[in-house]
Amino acid sequence: MSASRFPDSIESPSSWVAAATTTAILAISYGAPLLVVVGLKPITASLGTDRSVVALAGALVWVGTGMGGIVMGRVADRIGVRSTVVFGAVIAALGLAVSTTGEVWAFFLGHAILVGLLGNSAHFPPLVVYISRWFDRRRGAAVALISSGQYVAGMLWPTVFERAMTRFGWQATMLGYGVVVAATILPMAFFLKPPPQPSRSAAVGAGRRRNGRTLGLPANLVQTLLSAAGFLCCVPMAMPAAHLVAFCTDIGIPATHGAAMLSVLLGSAFVSRLFWGWLADRIGALGTLLAGSACQALAIAAFTATQDEAGLFAVSAVYGLGFSGIVPAYVLAVRELFPYTEASWRVPTLLFVSMSGMAFGGWFAGALYDHFGFYAPAFAVGALFNVANLLIIGFLVTRQARERHLPAVLPA
Repeated sequence: MSASRFPDSIESPSSWVAAATTTAILAISYGAPLLVVVGLKPITASLGTDRSVVALAGALVWVGTGMGGIVMGRVADRIGVRSTVVFGAVIAALGLAVSTTGEVWAFFLGHAILVGLLGNSAHFPPLVVYISRWFDRRRGAAVALISSGQYVAGMLWPTVFERAMTRFGWQATMLGYGVVVAATILPMAFFLKPPPQPSRSAAVGAGRRRNGRTLGLPANLVQTLLSAAGFLCCVPMAMPAAHLVAFCTDIGIPATHGAAMLSVLLGSAFVSRLFWGWLADRIGALGTLLAGSACQALAIAAFTATQDEAGLFAVSAVYGLGFSGIVPAYVLAVRELFPYTEASWRVPTLLFVSMSGMAFGGWFAGALYDHFGFYAPAFAVGALFNVANLLIIGFLVTRQARERHLPAVLPA
């Protein structure tokens, strides 16, 4: 993306300070869902329930985050992102504490409602919109960086959680992490300043339409197609991420190695996400989505045919490479295709549908495991969902290529 496109760019050193602070906040916030991933088997045994039930509680964190994000995006526009993030940190910490009481209903209340709907929802969706408003020339790289907070969490926390649970138990570990969430996010939130107003060139260039349409289609139809594609790609995305440690122990690989494998997967995603952000700034969001989804489809299929430890480490690394560029590219697609003023509801709405796919994928993999007794059917079904995603994104890429050959018309 050339600098001449935004001669009055809003980007400054403060933009990168905001991005770094946001990344650090998300690296803490997204440790909470990983507690269920690492502790899936001991939590299931302690609560005396099925694996799919605990997986569902963890999956509902994603649904709650997405659903609450639609509201929290508007709340952040009204009261400021700083207050919104503080509220989310306090409620998420409370949710982790409630989840440790040893009752299934409390586990669902703590995770689905407090950690997801009211806690993390005040972090990821509003902060993605917030950072996208600090950048115009390098927005892809910035959104990729802050979205990588999830993968910093993935590199940092699984091994810590596994060792803490082995020594202290899952309840003490979860309660202790609640303290970490509150003690670290609250002071960091005070570094979040209001974003600058968009430059004239950026405001004019974003969300160009022809007769109120986007890509030659009704704007809300394009939003619906993007959201459906997000759901379809997030179903397979959630399967290895939510069940990798349990899958490893089922085939005789120690839990410590499974936690390390999860860290490799998310670490690969973190490193490669910066590449995907760079690519999105050059070829656009939809092209990046198509490439990332194709890589993910190949990797999820490889999980069905891999059983040895070395092979799974390799597949995990490739899988992290593939799926890491997908979620930021959806955010960038919304910013490219729709006006600046619609970002506060369009981005969280898309993230809600996508996170619902994460939730469904995490639960569905557990349900298929409970039915078949092994994970290969879940990975195979995930690959089919990914193929459906490729069909939708391919259609939108075709529409965009067609529109680029037509004269641009500015929004009414």
